[in-house]
Amino acid sequence: MIGIKSLDLYALGDSAIVVQLGDRIDLETHRKVQMVSKYLEEHSFPGMVEYIPAFTTVTIFYDPLAFLSNIRYDSAEHEEMGRSVFQQVSSAVLRRLETIPDTDVPKPTVIEIPVCYGGDLGPDLEDVAGHNQLSVEEVIQIHSSAEYLTYMVGFAPGFPYLGGLSERIATPRRKTPRVSIPAGSVGIAGMQTGVYPIETPGGWQLIGRTPIRLFRPEQSPPTRIQAGNMIRFRPISRAEYEQLKEREEWR
Repeated sequence: MIGIKSLDLYALGDSAIVVQLGDRIDLETHRKVQMVSKYLEEHSFPGMVEYIPAFTTVTIFYDPLAFLSNIRYDSAEHEEMGRSVFQQVSSAVLRRLETIPDTDVPKPTVIEIPVCYGGDLGPDLEDVAGHNQLSVEEVIQIHSSAEYLTYMVGFAPGFPYLGGLSERIATPRRKTPRVSIPAGSVGIAGMQTGVYPIETPGGWQLIGRTPIRLFRPEQSPPTRIQAGNMIRFRPISRAEYEQLKEREEWR
């Protein structure tokens, strides 16, 4: 099992339940989040609508009426009668989590993201270099030489929160967020890096941009990057950026 005694379940409104799997962002907690998510993907319960993995939690949304209409109050579940919907859903979730074997999660998929660094596509690259007393070339080399774990996807559709950034290029968020950030912008905020999949406001330091569309609402799944994926960034020239962008727009 995945350490069922350490689980903490609490309600989020009247139609969601949060499964707390840890209190810090680390690989062990991420592994538990991935295991629970994979299990729920393959073993949903009546009334379950969807689940959302995050840094330390998995939130399960459910339809209370659909859940209650599928319960059979036989002798084994007679004690459930009279309990709140949240209590009954908690019991159902716990019964399922108790059956999850403590095994390794599948080897992560590695996704390569081409990035054109600096210039008007990465207007904060020089600031990041100056903050860390590095050259622009060193920032690019450090950022593109690592592999990053996608801890979660959120904030905006398809926005990956990537862990594994070197302390050498860690940089605080901008004091004043931008009103609009172009889709594909690659940013740094503290010890994290990420990619804006759609045009949106934001305060991360922008160091480059990818021509790859990460959010495609017409496809299933609509997001190219999933929690648990490993990400590599590959530096490309401006000419290659323009070629790839044109190719993406015709897909």
